[in-house]
Amino acid sequence: MKIHRFFAKDMRTALAEVKDTLGLDAVILSNTKVNGGIEIVAAVDTERSLQESPVRSSRIGERELPEDRVTLSAGPQRQAFVSEPRRKTAPVMNWDWQAKEQESRAGSLPEWSRNFAKHSPAPEGESFQAETVKKVTLNELSDEVQSLRELLEHQLSGLRHDVKARRQPVRTLLEERLVNMGFPAALAEELVAPMPEALGANDGWKWVRVQLKKRIHTTENSILRKGGVVAMMGPTGVGKTTTIAKLAAHYALKHGADEVALVSTDTYRIGAHDQLATYGRIIGCPVKVAKDAEELEDVLYQLRNRSLVLIDTAGLGQRDLRLSQQLTTLVQAGQVPIQRYLVLSATSQMRVLSDAVNRFSQVPLDGLVLTKLDETLSLGEALGLAIQNALPIGYLTDGQRVPEDLQVAQQDNLLERALALFVGGAAA
Repeated sequence: MKIHRFFAKDMRTALAEVKDTLGLDAVILSNTKVNGGIEIVAAVDTERSLQESPVRSSRIGERELPEDRVTLSAGPQRQAFVSEPRRKTAPVMNWDWQAKEQESRAGSLPEWSRNFAKHSPAPEGESFQAETVKKVTLNELSDEVQSLRELLEHQLSGLRHDVKARRQPVRTLLEERLVNMGFPAALAEELVAPMPEALGANDGWKWVRVQLKKRIHTTENSILRKGGVVAMMGPTGVGKTTTIAKLAAHYALKHGADEVALVSTDTYRIGAHDQLATYGRIIGCPVKVAKDAEELEDVLYQLRNRSLVLIDTAGLGQRDLRLSQQLTTLVQAGQVPIQRYLVLSATSQMRVLSDAVNRFSQVPLDGLVLTKLDETLSLGEALGLAIQNALPIGYLTDGQRVPEDLQVAQQDNLLERALALFVGGAAA
């Protein structure tokens, strides 16, 4: 293949030079505006040209001269297949959406003209589509790079784990056991790291359980022992109202119903007060409603002689804009100190639990209540959350019965429950 570079003052002259020099089989590789005119890079397949030259010569002889003259010189025809670029572009482009139209137009043109049209830059009106294709391609490349990056990180993580498993097999085994129980991987590594290297798997597990027990804190039954004003907060559907009824019933059985009062600040749900009022009638204690901080302060003053006042807050999602207003209400009613307990379902995923703690900890939290232990398959997530956020666990609920299905949180019991769920799940 021969490649030639041609310079001319305009496109017509340049094309004529290409035709005269390379013949009808010439292929235009690029055309660029330069100072003083046009630069065209063209090429021709010399072997094919030599083989087909006799046939081409006879065909040229049979063609009438006026047709050649019209094809080479007519302005409108040149405009149909020649587009002088306004800027440098890629020499070869395939514009699919005009392919059929170009083929029909090129049918009556000489072969060298069709070759040129095939490799000419797209008209200016198609630039928007080219930019769109370019953006899509860049986005696809970015996604591919991100996927490769994640794959490499995963592979490197696996390599690090393999190296650690060979060097520290007991530690790796115990970390995996904690992770399988539901504890976060970072916490599992933190708990196992200080373990003496001389310990085997069994002794090491005993050592880890002791360390885990030290990290779990409880409120030591503070509500039922000391009383006070206690607000139960948490997302929708975790069982706040039922937990309040269980606590109130336990306290009333020990100290009398005249020592207990219930307050509802849930003014968002229709009929939200009715459920709490029903529990109040069964227990025999008063039930009040407070719409804002001022009303809450007045209600708490009216109930100042009650040794335990339990506040039922609205079940709002972590991203509900009204959550901040509700938390502010609990803070502004500051004449009486309010203990704030976060109620969470043990069936929730770790990310859901973490997000709830982050949202509700806009106000200081005094403790944690874990519900629905009878429905969960793992307790490690909730225990890990409590450890990582230094939240003492107050109470556990494992059913709907009032007041039977309420237990005081204890370190040993929590660990035993978590381990029993893990062993039971592994056996299943």
